[in-house]
Amino acid sequence: MLEAGKRQTRNMDLEGLDIAGSVLDLVGDTPLVRLSRLDEGFPCPVVAKMETTNPGGSSKDRPAVAMINAAEEAGLLKPGGTIIEPTSGNTGVGLAIVAAQRGYKCTFVVTDKLSPEKITLLEAYGAEVVVCPVAVAPDDPRSYYSTAERLVKETPNAYRPNQYENLFNPKAHYETTGPEIWRQTKGKITHFVAGAGTGGTISGVGDYLKEQNPNIKVIAADPSNSVYSGGSGRPYLVEGVGEDFWPGTYDPKVVDETVPVTDAESFEMARQVTQQEGLLIGGSGGTAVFAALQVAKNLSSDDLMVVLVPDSGRGYLSKIFDKNWMSKMGFSKSDGVTVEQLLKHRNSKLPELIYAKPWETVGSAIETMKKYDVSCLPVAKGDMPLAAAEVIGSVSADQLMTKTFESTGNDHHLLESIMMAPLPVLGAGQLIDEAVSVLRETEAALVHNEGLPFAVLTQTDVMDFISGQNNSEVEA
Repeated sequence: MLEAGKRQTRNMDLEGLDIAGSVLDLVGDTPLVRLSRLDEGFPCPVVAKMETTNPGGSSKDRPAVAMINAAEEAGLLKPGGTIIEPTSGNTGVGLAIVAAQRGYKCTFVVTDKLSPEKITLLEAYGAEVVVCPVAVAPDDPRSYYSTAERLVKETPNAYRPNQYENLFNPKAHYETTGPEIWRQTKGKITHFVAGAGTGGTISGVGDYLKEQNPNIKVIAADPSNSVYSGGSGRPYLVEGVGEDFWPGTYDPKVVDETVPVTDAESFEMARQVTQQEGLLIGGSGGTAVFAALQVAKNLSSDDLMVVLVPDSGRGYLSKIFDKNWMSKMGFSKSDGVTVEQLLKHRNSKLPELIYAKPWETVGSAIETMKKYDVSCLPVAKGDMPLAAAEVIGSVSADQLMTKTFESTGNDHHLLESIMMAPLPVLGAGQLIDEAVSVLRETEAALVHNEGLPFAVLTQTDVMDFISGQNNSEVEA
C-alpha cells in the first residue's frame, strides 16, 4: 500500500501494444480514397489523399513537426520559448500541437478573412492570435508578414519557423507525403494535383514523385488572383492557398501546369464533394478537386489521378457551409424575383458599381455623387473588378456636405480619414423581400455576385422597381 501523499510512479509496460507515444506520432500515413461518384464516367480514377486525418486536421501538421524538430536541433528554439508565425490557420494548428507537447508558448498572426472557427481553434490550443487586414501589400507594416516580424523582434526567446522560406517545409512532404502516395498507388500514379500556398506540399511531393517517375505530371490548383496562375495577388476569399508573392519554398521547376480556379468554383466543388462523397472538405480542397477533375476528363484509362485534400470543412462552417453567408456573398440564387433582376431594370446609364478610393478627397467624392445622382459611395482600394476585402468603408452625401460646411478647406480632406463603416452586404441572388428587410435599416447596400462587389442598391431602387411591377400588373 502507498504511503499517504505519494503516488504510484511505475507505468505499465506498453511495448508491443498498438498505442502511440504522443499525438505527434499520429502525423502522416493518411489514406487514399476514390472519388467514385465524382469521377463516374471519367476515363481514369480520381483519388483523394485525405490529409484531414492528421491530428490537426490538415497537411500542415507534417511541416510543423519537421520545422520545430530542425529548430530544436539547431538551437534556434529553446525551452520556454515562443513560436511566432503568420498563418492561414492550419500551420498554426500544427505548430500549436507541437507547442502543447513540448511546452512552448505560441502567437499566430492571421488575416481578417480567416473564418472565426479557425481563430477559436487556435485559441483552444492556448495560442494568442493577432488579426491583420488582408487587403494590404506584403511589405505594408500592417500585413501579417510584417506584423509577425515585428513581434519576433519584440518577444524574448522567440522563434519564427517562416514556412514561406523554411526548406524543412517541402522536405517534410518529400520525406513523408510523396513516399506514402508512391507506396499506396504501387507506383501507378500518373498525375498529382495540389494547391500551392507556401508551395511546400506541391514542391516536396512533386519532387519525390518525379524522382521515381519523371513522366508524372504535377499540377498546381490556384485561386484566379494568385501570382502562381498569373494573377496580381489581389485578395480572394478561399483560404490557405495561393499567394501574393513568390515564396522560397515553391519550386516552379516541379510544376508542369497551373489551373486557375475561381472562388465560386472552389466553394461549389467543396460542397459537392461533401454532399456527394460524404467527405467534409475545405475551400482549398474544392480548388484542388476542381482542377483535378478538369485535367482528369482529358486523360486515358491508363492514368491515375491523385489530388491532395489539405484540410477539413469543419474550419469553414460559418462560411462556405453556411447558407446565409453563401447567399449574402452572391454564391447562391433563390427562386423568385431577385436583387439581380431588380438591378437589370434600373437606370441603364449607371455603371455597375460606382465607388471612391480612400485617397480621393471629399470634394472629388461629392462631384462623383452629383455626376451619377447617387447619395452614397462604397470606399475601396483596388480597380474593377474589386475584391470583397478591398472594400474598406463608405461615405454618404449628407456626411460629406456636413464636412465641407464645418470649416473652410474640408473638401480637401481624404476619404480614408472620415469614411464610415462599409455598407451592409446583399447577394445578387437574394430575394427582393430580403433586400427590403435590409434596406429598412440603411439607405443603401453593397451587392455581391459570386463573392465580388457588383453594385450598390438603394431604397429608391427598390421602391421604383416595386412601383413598376405594380403598374405592370394594373395595366395587365
